[in-house]
Amino acid sequence: MSKTKGTRGQGTPATVALAKAGVEFALHPYEHDANAQAYGEEAADALGVPYEQIFKTLVAEVEGGLAVAVVPVAGKLDLKAFATALGSKRAAMAEAATVERVTGYVVGGISPLGQRKRLPTVIDDSALSFGTIYFSAGRRGLQIETAPAELVRLTQAITAPIGRAG
Repeated sequence: MSKTKGTRGQGTPATVALAKAGVEFALHPYEHDANAQAYGEEAADALGVPYEQIFKTLVAEVEGGLAVAVVPVAGKLDLKAFATALGSKRAAMAEAATVERVTGYVVGGISPLGQRKRLPTVIDDSALSFGTIYFSAGRRGLQIETAPAELVRLTQAITAPIGRAG
């Protein structure tokens, strides 16, 4: 992996954050289908990557405000486990318009990196079982591949078992 592989003309706040931090990463563009409903699965299929290795970024409301969950596209977010990981009693998915306003990204292209406002982040602990993971680079049709430990470090995330089988 390289810090600059394929980044020409594809800079997003997420790729800028990685480059600024000196993190090695690779970008993987693919042709996004405007009719796709399951963005993560679309990325996995287009790139030939197992669903368990591509992660989606979700935003939920907890008692302290908004927080970010990063879980494999192969499953769903366990809201109870997510709330517990953050020391909250409950969690609910945030409205799409709120998520887009707070993160600066559109749904289907939300990256855990480079958001307008740093939010508490929980990454499913399954990410640590891979040498590299994939997640949105900040727009539909572009995935970042990097070491999960780097994502944890840059987002100041905690890891916990917050994903469940879909």
